[in-house]
Amino acid sequence: MRRLLALAALLTIASLLASQAAPAATLDRIRDTGVFRIGYRADAKPYSYRNEKSQPAGYIVDLCREVAAAVGPHIRTEYVLVPADRRFEAIRDGRIDILCDPTSVTIQRREIVDFSLPTFVDGASVISRQSKPVRRFEDLAGKRVGVLDGTTSEQTLRTSLRELNLKATVEPVRDHRAGLDLLWSDKIDAYFADRGIIAAILQEGGRPGFEISRPYFSYETYALALPRNDSAFRLLVDRTLAHLYRTGRIAAIMEKTFGKTPLDDLLRAMIVMNALPER
Repeated sequence: MRRLLALAALLTIASLLASQAAPAATLDRIRDTGVFRIGYRADAKPYSYRNEKSQPAGYIVDLCREVAAAVGPHIRTEYVLVPADRRFEAIRDGRIDILCDPTSVTIQRREIVDFSLPTFVDGASVISRQSKPVRRFEDLAGKRVGVLDGTTSEQTLRTSLRELNLKATVEPVRDHRAGLDLLWSDKIDAYFADRGIIAAILQEGGRPGFEISRPYFSYETYALALPRNDSAFRLLVDRTLAHLYRTGRIAAIMEKTFGKTPLDDLLRAMIVMNALPER
């Protein structure tokens, strides 16, 4: 009996120590420190990027600014630049509170992070020379194809090539600009990435002689990546997004980045379906 009591006491003490060592919930930590850490990317324009003034910018970064405002007044926003291949670890390891970039939701990624309501719908396309256009997967046969390392685009590319029994050389890169630089310098034949990102970079660079494939090669649902098992923080994020969708305020945020271009039917449907009522 004494041994059982002693063991029970040790287990109780261990449990107390473990609870004291556990990290604070996201909202508690933010309010205690007064700092909200937004993770963003340097090269994922128009969603998340560093502008000409070296400041964070983009549609999804603007969504996270709305979340920061919802956390409460007197909170300082700190922007943390994260590389594409380490962005989920940044959330998992507590270096950032929220990931604000064009992150596609997958089941495998849910093992590392949680996700908010959807923020955008896009898909993979290919940019190539007009003299040797890529307009379907079969056109990639025998070509050197660049793709961002560790992304759903890379998985889609490799899986599709394998399933279609197409021989192509896949060249993983660490950021989109590096990949497109390889294309401009004729070191690869095509670059495979989310259409919105490569369209923005192509327009910005003013490169003649290149084109983006008309059809999508995949469809991707973006969402904000959040720490796992923190329902209070996720509720605040989802409430913020649903309010933007429900009230129509999302239109002004989108117009800031995308101009007055009409929304396609898929994106409009995403907004309507996620404009959840408050009560």
